[in-house]
Parts: sequence; C-alpha cells; structure tokens
Amino acid sequence: MSEILPKATERIYAPYKINAVVEVLAEQGIDAPLALAGTGLSPAQLHDPSALTSIRQFLTVCENAIALSRDPATPFEIGSRLHLSAYGMYGYALMSCLSLREYFRLAVKYRRLATPPFPAIWEERGATVTWRFPDSFVSPPSADMRRFLFELQLAITVTHVQEVAGFDCPPMQARIPYARPGHAALYRKFLACACEFDQPETQLLYDSAILDRKPKMAHQLTASLVQETCDRLLGQAKISEGATGEVYRVLMAVPGNFPSMEEVAERLNTTPRTLRRKLSLEETSFQQILDDVRSALAIEYLQSSKMSTDDIGMLLGFSDTANFRRALKRWTGKGLEELRLSSG
Repeated sequence: MSEILPKATERIYAPYKINAVVEVLAEQGIDAPLALAGTGLSPAQLHDPSALTSIRQFLTVCENAIALSRDPATPFEIGSRLHLSAYGMYGYALMSCLSLREYFRLAVKYRRLATPPFPAIWEERGATVTWRFPDSFVSPPSADMRRFLFELQLAITVTHVQEVAGFDCPPMQARIPYARPGHAALYRKFLACACEFDQPETQLLYDSAILDRKPKMAHQLTASLVQETCDRLLGQAKISEGATGEVYRVLMAVPGNFPSMEEVAERLNTTPRTLRRKLSLEETSFQQILDDVRSALAIEYLQSSKMSTDDIGMLLGFSDTANFRRALKRWTGKGLEELRLSSG
C-alpha cells in the first residue's frame, strides 16, 4: 500500500522536521538563520504551535544542511531524533496501535501527515516484511539531496519501529540504491543491520515474526480516538480539492485551535475577500467549513472519549456549555445525551 503525495507548496505541516534539522546544525555551530535561509521562516516560528510549513520549505532546509554541514552523519542524527512524540496525532496513532502489523499499515495510511518527500510502501511476504521507499519525489532532487533524504528516512524508520515496539528489533537488512559512500560505516552504526549498496530501491527488511507483537503503548480507546482524528486530518473527498480543501486542511491541522478567516487567508497567501469569493464559487463559506469541522470533532469526542461536556465544548472553542449544546443541536439535529448514547 502506498500514499498519494501532497503538493510541495502546501503549508499543512507543523515544523517539527525543520526544527530537528536546525537543532542538529546548531550543534555544529551553524546558526538558525543560516539553516533557514530561503524558507521565509524565522527561528521563533519553529516553536509556534500554530505555524504551518510546506515540504518545499523542509527541502530547502535540507539543501542548506547539505551546503553548510561537513558531517556526513547529519541526516542520520536528524532521523534518530525525530521521535514519534514530535509528530502530533500521527505519532500518537502509531504509538497506540494494537500490533506492529497495524503500525506498518497506519504508518503508510497516515504518512501524508508527516511531511513526506517521497512515497512509502510496506509488503509482507513469507518471513519478511519490507519497507519500500520508491525513487519518486515530490520535487526532483539532486544526487546529494536524494542520498540525504534516503539516509534521513532510513534513520527515521528504524527509530520509529524501535519506539513503537518497545523491544530490540533492528531491521535484518537495508538496501541502498546508490554506490557505497565513503561514510558507509555510519549506515551500520545508525541502522544496526547489514547494508547492501547499488540496489534497485531503498528498502528496510524486518522479520515478519514481529508483526503480531503488541507495542508497549498499545491502547484500544486511544488508538480509536487518534486514528479517527488522523482520518479527519487526512481529509475525506470533500476536503481534498480547491479552496475548500485548503481551508479544511488549515482548520484540521491543529484540532481545537481554530484560526480566524483572516488568519487562514494569510496562511494561504491570499486575502479574506479573495478567499471568500473562491469559497462562494465552490458553494460554501468559511463558517460552513468551520461548523463542519467542529461538528465532526464534537461527535468524535462525544462518542470516543470520556471527556466531560464542558471540556469538549472548551476544546471546540465554546466558553459556555449552553452555547455548545445549541450549536450541536443546530449542526446535527441531536442533543448531547442522544449522541453519547448512539456511541453504544
């Protein structure tokens, strides 16, 4: 199974990957403004929970790292620091899955939330489960960038599988689609497995015996809740295209933190007037989209969590529970108690 890659310029990602690159370069004496050159980002934005970035900006930071760093371990160091806890709902969904087989499946299903510069596929064949990373990029890379991104991805994948599993499970083998580099020893150090170079495709091979093992943080309720939220974030058909889709993606990037129409327009590099006109042509409005997002999250929280009505209302931006009840009735035609009961 593989995923459809997003556009390189879509600003829909929290800046955790960019921040990891900047942190590693800072330890090498490279200042953040240099690492961020050409991205339009400031160091302060890397710690802003509402900031959204694009794959293009991430790739620009990687290009800067290639140009500025003299340490061939840089992509491996970055990848080994990108813990799942930094990935928001995507990371929580993977950490709380109920088996490693489920982890492999969800890691691909939700990978669009993880600033992916190329696709991922996992295949189970007999005694082997294989992570495949096809040589198909969002933006065509140079040879140096291609190697940097593959090295980074290999380190990320090994780190994540280990974190989810909670027990020692390095890959059995790594396959690398280019000639053995002078720093080949770093592959063994960070991937902890045998590596073969000049292979047709980037791959990591694992023993399929691990697939039915239960991850250390497996939790049924948490898994259900965060997976549903990831489904919302990924977007159903209605949020995949046009200005409507762009607004949905911004509003769902950080559920519970709903920017105003002016803020959404700014993030989409347009004006409120232009955005309003585009939405009108698509027979919707900013308020309709916001109500749809809040309604979907309200139903999800009511039916998938034990949170109180007050807490849910607050998460959805209501300071008064009575207003939340009225809004929910308007959205769904049902009351709070009826929606709670329907989950059983």
